[in-house]
Amino acid sequence: MKSQVAKLTIFILVSILVTSCVRDGYVAISGYAQGGTYTVKVNMDGVKKSPEALKHGIDSILNVIDTTLSGYNKKSQLSRFNAGEKIDPSDMFKEMYAISRQYWKETGGALDVAAGPLFDVWGFGFTSDSLPSASKVDSVRAICGLDKMPENLSEACGQGFKLNFNAIAQGYSSDKVAAYLYAQGAKDMLVDIGEIFCDGVNPSGRGWSIGVDRPVDGNNTPGEDMDGIWSSDGGAHGLVTSGNYRKFYVRDGKKYAHSIDPRTGYPVSHNLLSATILAPTSTAADAYATYCMVIGLDEAKAFVESRPDLEAYFIYDNDGEMLSWASEGFAITQTD
Repeated sequence: MKSQVAKLTIFILVSILVTSCVRDGYVAISGYAQGGTYTVKVNMDGVKKSPEALKHGIDSILNVIDTTLSGYNKKSQLSRFNAGEKIDPSDMFKEMYAISRQYWKETGGALDVAAGPLFDVWGFGFTSDSLPSASKVDSVRAICGLDKMPENLSEACGQGFKLNFNAIAQGYSSDKVAAYLYAQGAKDMLVDIGEIFCDGVNPSGRGWSIGVDRPVDGNNTPGEDMDGIWSSDGGAHGLVTSGNYRKFYVRDGKKYAHSIDPRTGYPVSHNLLSATILAPTSTAADAYATYCMVIGLDEAKAFVESRPDLEAYFIYDNDGEMLSWASEGFAITQTD
């Protein structure tokens, strides 16, 4: 765990050293956000503000998200809500809660932001617990879940409920930054805040190209070991990969992954290693990638094929061999 001084030092260094590298009218803006770094590439043609002003606007948006929705910022609205404080939820907090409830209903409870305590007891939330007893899982399931919460977030404040927006927060952040760039006149952009949103073309005049990581345990560096490269058609897309190869632990020879099914209270056990979803927004791609990792390969295929607005690329294990499946409209070139 980095000290607060280290975090502050990183933040200051990133803020000072950010450069706007100009190439063919495009700039690259980067900074610190959500425990890591973000990168935004944008064509400045038609944009109303300078690169420096854009960065200030992006940083302001990400700061609001951090102070509202972060479970790691102990002073955020979310952390205060989870601590049982009777807060006055902001419009952003209410919006995220409403979006989350929509996905919960659509997925039949497989995507449940009020199942945070289950992630905590398994060690994938905001605590370091792990390998809970069956009675502990049952007791936690009995007190958490959106089915126990009112639709009006304000009515839930101070009632002991806990929320965890990790399944869609980064996608939501990318969409918010993209909306800001659109408002400034941008048309060609790539926003990467852990999850990706892109539109238009890159500096070479072609659609954006984005690598899909190979889901090998311990592959913790994005882009270091890629399975393939997705190519955009120039449209507006959210692209998100969810997998069980970065967040897991092993006890007594068994792997426990961070994809937990809120309907059972237990980590999933199937052969789907990673799910990459292409959707109209990064929020949707984030949500559905998580959903697919909960339901497994066969159900995920059927789900994507039933949705004309989605495309997908699944990597799965077949008796020790890593195989892949791509929906008809997912344009990927294998790197091998």
